[in-house]
Amino acid sequence: NVWSGIIGGFFLQLSYFGTDQSQVGRYLSGASVGQSRLALLMNGLVKIPMQFLILLIGVLVFTFYQYNKAPLFFNSYELNKLEKSEYKAELDKIQLNYNQAFATKKKEVEKLDKALDASDQSKIDVQRTAVKKADEETKAIRKNLTDLMTKNDEKANVNDNNYIFLSFVTQYLPKGLIGLLIAIIFLASMGSTASALNSLASTSVVDIYKRLINKEASDKQYVKASRWSTVIWGVVCIIMALFASKIGNLLEAVNILGSFIYGTILGVFVVAFYVKSVKGKAVFYGAVLAEIIVCILGFNEVVAYLWLNVIGCLLVVFFALVIQGLMGRKAADAQI
Repeated sequence: NVWSGIIGGFFLQLSYFGTDQSQVGRYLSGASVGQSRLALLMNGLVKIPMQFLILLIGVLVFTFYQYNKAPLFFNSYELNKLEKSEYKAELDKIQLNYNQAFATKKKEVEKLDKALDASDQSKIDVQRTAVKKADEETKAIRKNLTDLMTKNDEKANVNDNNYIFLSFVTQYLPKGLIGLLIAIIFLASMGSTASALNSLASTSVVDIYKRLINKEASDKQYVKASRWSTVIWGVVCIIMALFASKIGNLLEAVNILGSFIYGTILGVFVVAFYVKSVKGKAVFYGAVLAEIIVCILGFNEVVAYLWLNVIGCLLVVFFALVIQGLMGRKAADAQI
């Protein structure tokens, strides 16, 4: 709901922009503290219109396909496999039913437009019901199609969410604009990938290699270890990318995964900055307990995933204070 989006999203973004290594690495590249603060401020300000434009594109594409017939299935690869199979006759029948259903739906949408223009509430209610009914019929036809795909190939990818915008771009945008858009996508992905790999490599070298494996290594050895870490994490990212193509909505998947850990990380930083009486051992145990509870709540879907950020942060602070109090009392008793 709205509150989970506002409150949970606030904690998620606070952790992401304030504690995530990929963002902190960018701040550290600033020539001065002032530049880093300006970068953080601009990050927050630019994020709002950027997210609005991203969501607006989705709304506009959805509206476009209310008046223009969308493909029966946006993943053309899976559709082509079905066309070349023994189920082609059934596919043709489903395509015919889909064409008829869309024509009916388009008429109802146009009637709804006229009712909205006339501000006739009774007709608006009737047409909304009619549009919803036509939409349900279209969804039922698509369900028949995905069932047929699975029947033809059990491993078929029946989720085409990530192909909707790509299909729109390739079918309706001018060729030159398509090339420019692809170049922009590559540019954005390269920037994000570079910052992620740099963060992973630096964390691996500083927190693992330098602290646990080779404390007395030379700068040359650390650079070499950093390069190997980058290669290893690059391979891991490629594997994760291959897996990610099968999990549907990537934006939602990233936020869900982040919600499992970002609240706990934020709680650690909150304790470090604002509750200085709590020591590192208490924070560590508090973070472990908080993460266990967050995972239990998340995997069992007890609350909406955005609330996990709030719960994780507050639990870390609470457990850290309680554990520090117990440890302090134990130390006092030992002295007595």
